[in-house]
Amino acid sequence: MGCDVMSRKKPSPGQPVEPSRLDQAVIKARQDADARLKGYRQQSLGIHPWVCARCGREFTRKNLHELTVHHKDHNHDNNPADGSNWENLCLYCHDNEHQRFVDRVTGHDGLAPAEPEVTTYKPFADLAAKMGNKNKGEDES
Repeated sequence: MGCDVMSRKKPSPGQPVEPSRLDQAVIKARQDADARLKGYRQQSLGIHPWVCARCGREFTRKNLHELTVHHKDHNHDNNPADGSNWENLCLYCHDNEHQRFVDRVTGHDGLAPAEPEVTTYKPFADLAAKMGNKNKGEDES
């Protein structure tokens, strides 16, 4: 019998997965990801100049491994053949771009919010009244 991953029976929920089956699934996923990466990287290097689109650093075959392909919309599945969603960035600019994106998404982009947050809850609004009642009760005893 062959070792085809798909032909084996699926384990029932809660049951351990056979290690060799899991290993094969991981290997296949990594191979598929590598094939996708090589595909659009090679296309981008063929379409765009070997220059970082941010800092202007030029690359040669010797240091080309330091030039990355960045997805402008941050969607790695959006790979149009014309390269319109890609830009070549050096490692440093690529890391910086992703950090800026994370900061923007999490709200830590250094910009003040358009409108300040307004709260209506006043946790100590009746504190004086509560303190007054407590003090009156102590005086009466």
